[in-house]
Amino acid sequence: MGSPAPRKLLVVDFTNEELKPGSSSWASACNDIQRALENHGCFIALYNKVSPELDKAIFQAADDLFDLPTELKVQNINEKPYHGYIGQIPFVPLHEGLGIDYATTLDGVQSFTNLMWPKGNKSFSESSFSFAKTVAKLDEMVIKMLFESYGVEKYSDSHIDSTRYLLRFLKYRAPEANETTMAFPSHTDKSFLTILYQNHISGLEIRTRDDEWIKVDFPQKSFVVMAGDACQAWSNDRVLSSNHKVTMDANGKETRYTIALFSFLSKMVQVPEELVNDEKPLQFKPFVHIDLLNFYATDQGRKSQNILKDFCGV
Repeated sequence: MGSPAPRKLLVVDFTNEELKPGSSSWASACNDIQRALENHGCFIALYNKVSPELDKAIFQAADDLFDLPTELKVQNINEKPYHGYIGQIPFVPLHEGLGIDYATTLDGVQSFTNLMWPKGNKSFSESSFSFAKTVAKLDEMVIKMLFESYGVEKYSDSHIDSTRYLLRFLKYRAPEANETTMAFPSHTDKSFLTILYQNHISGLEIRTRDDEWIKVDFPQKSFVVMAGDACQAWSNDRVLSSNHKVTMDANGKETRYTIALFSFLSKMVQVPEELVNDEKPLQFKPFVHIDLLNFYATDQGRKSQNILKDFCGV
């Protein structure tokens, strides 16, 4: 029996000027990230590359977006499951979300903006694009560190080159009297990594490996970095795909906004041969990332108690 997982999320400081490949602070952050993702499936990243101006602009963008009429928002349709508009669902009345696919490309951001604002909305597209690019840099650093921690850093460049990003604007309104406080039920993400940035309203809860729920407080200038199902599969079941939910304060009056960057691979997700040995035989067959989403969107996928085992287990 290992020691029980700590009750707080680990904090990794990406604002440290000395955090450079080859340095001792880099090596220790690599170990911290591996330990955090194996214990909890997530950690808090202190990362100061989102300026106060961009912080203000991205939440203003969220306000502008959710203020649009529903008949416009529902036009955010994507053939990939869970990439477009989600809202108006009776059992999660507090939640609404929209997604910009290929969010680190000008084309991706522009086509979404033009769909929502046919006459254009320069400030929305500029702040969304700038935010996605800034957070994608954090995603790349985490990937490099995670791969290095497992001794498979030679694969990190090709992984980063084949990553595409989905930026989702997520809104959780305050519950009315006698309304549920459950803003989003417990789930794991199907991404490789998910990086969350929120306004000042909390609500995120994480389930640890020993089945305890931790309420997450975001320090200033911080993000929560989470492993998704694809990362758990890639690590040959070492990393925990973070099970999480959102619960609103019954007496709260304010809306919670989260801006989330999800990473998906355009190439096969497969376990590096270095992560397979006698103690840890191969757990998962290689798969196309989008096929995991498609499976999750089926009845069988939604009912699955162990989606990776059912989808690609050996």
